[in-house]
Amino acid sequence: MATTASNMLVLGHTAADFSLPDTDGNIVSLDNFKGNKGLVVAFICNHCPYVIHIAPQLAKVALQYQEMGIDFVAINSNDIELYPDDDMVHMIEEKRIRQYPFSYLLDEDQKVAKAYSAACTPDIYLFNAEQKLVYRGQFDASRPLRISSGNYDSSQHQATGSDLILAMDTLLDDRHIDADQTPSMGCNIKWKAGNRPGYS
Repeated sequence: MATTASNMLVLGHTAADFSLPDTDGNIVSLDNFKGNKGLVVAFICNHCPYVIHIAPQLAKVALQYQEMGIDFVAINSNDIELYPDDDMVHMIEEKRIRQYPFSYLLDEDQKVAKAYSAACTPDIYLFNAEQKLVYRGQFDASRPLRISSGNYDSSQHQATGSDLILAMDTLLDDRHIDADQTPSMGCNIKWKAGNRPGYS
């Protein structure tokens, strides 16, 4: 499986608005996250081994930092017709199994992914209280080990979330976040036919 890197949206970019269904039957928008100290927007899916690799730690980190005032939201933008394992039914189950403490949204027309210049899963963005982009890039430097086609092992390089944690700690301390940031790597977003953006 070929890997795709983050497109690295320009720092300072304002968070794009969205209004998407979540796994609980609600419509969640960017306005739901105003007023807190920050917001992490993570483009993920159910079946990508790179997401599976970070999923347990992502849930733990999110729970910890939500208590400190940083919100989290995850968005799945994959083509659910070609990849039915990523449809809403499977998203509901995925959230339950992973115990994600954040809303998990379906971007079925892929407009939100394009608005964020999202390219891969996972693709992670951290916005400050004014919803300006201060970090985009990898969760950490760990990657799942490819054993064979479709077979990956996460046990040798476990995810910590160190890169995102450092960025969030720096934000909470009201200090400048280093602009030298490492792109995330993962599966490409599964674009619908004719819908692939020029940056991907």
